[in-house]
Amino acid sequence: MAPTGNNSDGLLAKINFPLFTVQMVTSRHILVGGGGGSAKTGVANGFEIFEISHNGKSFVAEESIRHETGPAVVMNSAVYNDGKRTLLVAGQEGHCQLYHIRMTVESEKRNSVSDGNKTKHGAEDGQPRQRKKRNSSTSENSNKASENSHEEKTQSNGTSKAQKRLNFQIKPGDSIQTDFSSVEEPFQKVVRISRNGEIMVTGGVDGYIRVWQFPTMNRIHNIKAHTKEVDDIDICPESLTVASVSKDGACFLWSLKNGKKTCTLTWQTPANTKYLYKRCRFGIRGNGTEVDSLFTLANPLVGARNGKSFLQLWEPSGGKLRKSYAFNENLAALAVRDDGMFVAVGTMFSGSVSIHIAFSLQRIMVVNKAHNQFVTGLEFLPTSLDGPAITCPYEAAVVSISVDNRVCIHQVPFRNTMPVWLVLVLMVLLLCASFTVCSYLGV
Repeated sequence: MAPTGNNSDGLLAKINFPLFTVQMVTSRHILVGGGGGSAKTGVANGFEIFEISHNGKSFVAEESIRHETGPAVVMNSAVYNDGKRTLLVAGQEGHCQLYHIRMTVESEKRNSVSDGNKTKHGAEDGQPRQRKKRNSSTSENSNKASENSHEEKTQSNGTSKAQKRLNFQIKPGDSIQTDFSSVEEPFQKVVRISRNGEIMVTGGVDGYIRVWQFPTMNRIHNIKAHTKEVDDIDICPESLTVASVSKDGACFLWSLKNGKKTCTLTWQTPANTKYLYKRCRFGIRGNGTEVDSLFTLANPLVGARNGKSFLQLWEPSGGKLRKSYAFNENLAALAVRDDGMFVAVGTMFSGSVSIHIAFSLQRIMVVNKAHNQFVTGLEFLPTSLDGPAITCPYEAAVVSISVDNRVCIHQVPFRNTMPVWLVLVLMVLLLCASFTVCSYLGV
C-alpha cells in the first residue's frame, strides 16, 4: 500500500489570491500565479516567486518577489531558463504577456544559532519566511548566481554567516493576442515553451493551436485543431511534436515542422462510456531528449455511470495505450518530473495528490485532502535545471497549488531496496542449497 498523508503536511505558503499556475524558475525558485479576475472584488491578480530550501527538518519557502498584473488574472504560464536568460510568458485573458526576469546576487548576514523552534534563518519550522532588504551586487550569469545563492561563508567569530541569494527583477515585454474566439470571450487556456527555447505554443477557447517563434512572438502555424476549447497542450523533448487535448474529447499529436496531424489517440472505454481528456504530458528517457511516453488524464463525461477516471501511459509513435491506473474521482492536474521517473496527479473533488512510478504507473504515495478544493497545478522539484538541486533526504518532491490559496509540498521518502551485495549472497546461497538437495536425492 502506498504511504498516505493528510492536509496538514507540507504547507509552504498561503497567498491572498486563488492559484492557477505553477512553474520552476530555477532549481530552487518556484513561481505561482493566479488572481481574482477583472471584477472589483478586492482580490489581487499576479504572481509570486519563492525560494525553496530544506532546513534539515522540513521544506521552507521565502518570498523573493511579488508582481501584480492589474485587472488581468494569470491563468497559465511557462518559463524558459537556459542559464543566460530567464523568460516568463503568462496567459492573461486572450493575450500572452512576455516578462524578462533579471537575477542579481545579494549577500546577507543571518544568525546561525538555533533558538528553540526557530530555524537558522529565524523563521518557525515549515513556515514561509519574508525577505529582508540587503545590499546587492549584479551577476551577468544567472547559472553562476543560482549556484552562489546558497553558498555560505562563516565569519571568524563563528556566530554569523554571510549568505548569497538571488534577487529578481521583473520587466514586462511584448504582449500578443493568442485567442480569437468570436463565440465566447477570447481566452488563452494554456501555453508551453519548447525545451530548446525556439518555439512557443498556445491554445485557447477557439479550438486553435498557434505556434510562435520564441521569444520574437512571430506566428509560424495557425492550426484549427479542435471543435471545442483546448484544455491542454505539451511539447515533446525533441521540440518536434505537440500533443493537444480538448473538450471535444480528442487527443491529437501534431508536427511542429508543418503543422499537420500525425496521430490520434484512441482506446476502448469501459462500457463504451464517453470520456474527455483533461491533461497531457510527454515523458523522457536516456539523456532527457528522447520521447519515451505520453501521459494523459481521462475523466468520464458528466452523468456517466462508470465513475472511474484514468491516468494513462501511451506509446507516442504509434498511439498505443500501454497502461492505465484507475481513480474513483475526476482528475484535474498532471506533472512529470524532468528525468521522467515520476508522475504526479491531482484530483478534482477531494483535492488529493498521488505520486506514481512513471514506467509502471504504480502508486507509491498519496496525500489525501492535500487541499480544500481541486488541485490546479503540480510541479516536481527538478533534478537538473539552473543551479544545484535542493539537498533533502527524499527521493522526490512535488509542489501543489489550488484555488484554496495554498502552496504545499509533498515529499517521497527513499523506497526500501535490497542492496546488490545481499542479492548476490542470496543467489549463491540458493545455488548451494540446490546442489545440496540434488546431491542428497542423488539427482
